[in-house]
Amino acid sequence: MEAQRIILHIDMNAFFASVEQQANPELRGKPIAVIGAAKRTVITTCSYEARAFGVKTGMNAWEARQMCPQLIFVVGNNRKYTYTSTQIFNIMREYTPMVEVFSIDEAFLDATGSLSLFGSPERIAHLIKARIRHQFGLTCSIGIAPNKLLAKLASDMQKPDGLTTLTPDNTPEVLERMPIRDLCGIGAKTGKQLAALGIRTCGELGRFPVEILKRKFGVTGVRLSEMGRGIDDAPVVPEEESEEVKSVGHSTTLDRDISDPGEIRMYLLQLSEMVGRRARRYQVAGKTVTVTVRYPDFTTFSRQESRPGHTNNSDEIFQAALKILEGIELEQPIRLLGVKISNLRQQQEQLPLFAGDRKKALLASAMDQVNNRFGEFSVTFGSLLGNEGGSKVISPAWKPEGLRNVDVE
Repeated sequence: MEAQRIILHIDMNAFFASVEQQANPELRGKPIAVIGAAKRTVITTCSYEARAFGVKTGMNAWEARQMCPQLIFVVGNNRKYTYTSTQIFNIMREYTPMVEVFSIDEAFLDATGSLSLFGSPERIAHLIKARIRHQFGLTCSIGIAPNKLLAKLASDMQKPDGLTTLTPDNTPEVLERMPIRDLCGIGAKTGKQLAALGIRTCGELGRFPVEILKRKFGVTGVRLSEMGRGIDDAPVVPEEESEEVKSVGHSTTLDRDISDPGEIRMYLLQLSEMVGRRARRYQVAGKTVTVTVRYPDFTTFSRQESRPGHTNNSDEIFQAALKILEGIELEQPIRLLGVKISNLRQQQEQLPLFAGDRKKALLASAMDQVNNRFGEFSVTFGSLLGNEGGSKVISPAWKPEGLRNVDVE
C-alpha cells in the first residue's frame, strides 16, 4: 500500500511589509503599507497592524489612508524581496528536495520521504519556522495535509504564524462548513455561478450531483466536485522538474486610466520591449502574441493572434500587439495593459539571413547590452522617452531563477 503523502504549504506572513519592518526597526509594530513608486498605485501588501484597521491588498492609497490615518506608506524594494525569498526557499530545500515555488512568498513541500530523517511533519514545520524566524526575523503560516489543495487551505486557517494539520479523519468536518471561496482555484466568477446553484460550502459542493456540475462547467465540473471533497492528486513539482515555460509576458497597472490611442500605443511599445528583451536573454521566440486589458471596474480580458513565424523582436511583438488592440472596441478607459508571447521555441544565437533582419537583430543586441549594464530603458525607443514610470510589480509567476525571474527594481 502506497504511503500517504505529506504535503506542507508554507506561506510567509505579510511578506513585503514584514521584510520592511525587519529592515527598519522604526516601522515595527506600526501600521504600514507597501506601495509602488508610480503616481497611482495600490497597496501591494500591508502589515497586520494595518489590517486591523481594515486596510487590504489592492486598496488604493487614498482609501487606505481614510481607514487608517496613521498608515505609513513604504515604496517597495523588489530586489530585497526576491533576495530574501530565494534564501528562504533554500532553507526549505534543506528539509526536502521536493520544493515547488508557488509564488514569491509561498511554496509547497513534499515531505513524505523526509519523515525518516526528521520524525514528523509537525517537527519539520517547527524547524523551518524557527530557521526563518532566526535568520530573517519573519514568520510564516504552514498547512500540513495529504495533498496540495488541503495544505494550502490549512495554511490559511491560522494566521499569522500558524500551523494547521488536516488529516483524512478531520478533513470532512472542516470542509462541511468551509466557504467554497476559501478553496484555491475557485474565483469570484465561479463562486457566483456555484452560489446560483445553491452551493456555498465545500460540503455542499462535494455532495452536489456531478452530472449537473459537468453540464454547467464542462470537464471542470468533475474537478470542482473533487475539490469539494478535498481530493487532489497534483504532485509537488520542483523547479528543475517543472514543465517548460510556455510564455513570456509583462503587464503594468497604469498611473491613471487612459483612453488616448497615442498613450496606449506608448505603453504597448514599452511592454513589448520588456517582453522582447527577456525573451532574447533566454533565447526563446514566440509565435503567438496576446494582449490583456483591464478596465477601471476590474473587468479583464485577453485577445491573441498567431504570427506567420516565431519572433523575439520587440518591434514585431509591438506591431502584432497593436493590430490586436486596434481590433478591440474599447468600452472603457484602460487601467491595466499586458503583452505576452507564447507558443515558444528555442532561438539559436545566430544572425538572420536577410540584411534587414540582421540589422534589427544587431540593434536589439546593442540595446540589450546597454540596458543590461545600466538598467531598464537606459536606451530605448524615442517614443518612450520620459515614460519609464509604469508600475513594475513582481509577477505571480515569478521564480527565483530562469525565464520566470523577471528583472525587478
